[in-house]
Amino acid sequence: MLAELGLRPVINGVGTMTLLGGTTLSAEVLEAMREASQVYLDMNMLHLKAGEYIAKLLGVEDAYITSGAGAGIVLAISACIALQSPEVIVTLPRTGRRFKVLVQKRHRNIYDYIVGIAGAELVEVGGPSGTTESELEEAIDGETCAVMYFASDHQPGTLSLETVVKIAHSRGLPVIVDAAAELPPRENLRRFYELGADAVLFSAGKDMGAPNDTGIVIGRRRIVELCRRLGPHNYEKTNGRMRVFIGRPMKSSKEDILAVVAALKRYLEMDEEARLRGWEAKTDYMVSELRRRGVDAVAKIYPGGGFEHPRPSCIPRVEVRLSSPEMAEEVLKTLREDDPPIQLYSIRERIYINPQCLRDGEEKIVAEKLAEKLRLKLNYLSG
Repeated sequence: MLAELGLRPVINGVGTMTLLGGTTLSAEVLEAMREASQVYLDMNMLHLKAGEYIAKLLGVEDAYITSGAGAGIVLAISACIALQSPEVIVTLPRTGRRFKVLVQKRHRNIYDYIVGIAGAELVEVGGPSGTTESELEEAIDGETCAVMYFASDHQPGTLSLETVVKIAHSRGLPVIVDAAAELPPRENLRRFYELGADAVLFSAGKDMGAPNDTGIVIGRRRIVELCRRLGPHNYEKTNGRMRVFIGRPMKSSKEDILAVVAALKRYLEMDEEARLRGWEAKTDYMVSELRRRGVDAVAKIYPGGGFEHPRPSCIPRVEVRLSSPEMAEEVLKTLREDDPPIQLYSIRERIYINPQCLRDGEEKIVAEKLAEKLRLKLNYLSG
């Protein structure tokens, strides 16, 4: 079918990015999808049973499978609004009043606008250098329905999740954590919840290995139950007619739901240390091979805090330093147009390779092709 469409598989040196399809599916996940595809199921019961199963696996109060982490943000924020004003459940995102979600200035990112889809306004707290406890405390008022926390390695000047939870809970407010791409490490599946978050949103279609259009909300039952109620498979009679809820466009198929359960079960059984060693070995090979081929300005790095690099930050990267951002983009363009197409990423004048999604042997192709393209560039910065 790919050939019929004129498409070629890509060597993915970026990571579990939605733009590249997220992940590949294991035999166990595909079998779960096949099983679901051959039967009809009560979707509300399937959601409930799958959530209970996941909650038991992770040791949390409740869980709900969504059509991605973005849908999880919409449903979780909608749930927070509904906690304050139950009467607006059937009208969301139209509420007739102002609801604010607070976020630290340094946590702003390209995905945070999704909060507004739920009918809330995202309000920055603090400044470019960080946020103080007093600034967060003073920002909370009667219009605030939640505090949003975007998970990453701790950034200087930002408040820790523990501090945010302490302040928010002291004022009766829930804390929602976007941890979409914070796997690995696997311990993050419970860590943010154990630190007090009321709902934590993960993409199941990244390192977990489920279809890319899936996610999980885990958290306190009062939030997750509302996410489930606001989801795509519920109806409610209002003023004499049936209504669906804000989550109606965010359908998860029966195939997706069983796939997430199978993927999570497999993920919890995987040897995480062996996977990390494999990524280290691929990175070390590419750094060594690029140097052998005359690329001197190359190093192995770890991304560190912030949102500049594709998440997660615990996976090493190959960094190649060039003379300009324009050159970096030109090299990436020639790799994308090669056969097979190779996708890497750049930040300013540096090219990066993430080994997370490289199949065995592809690290050799990437190192060879990148060195070849760099040799053609007279302005390549050596040393």
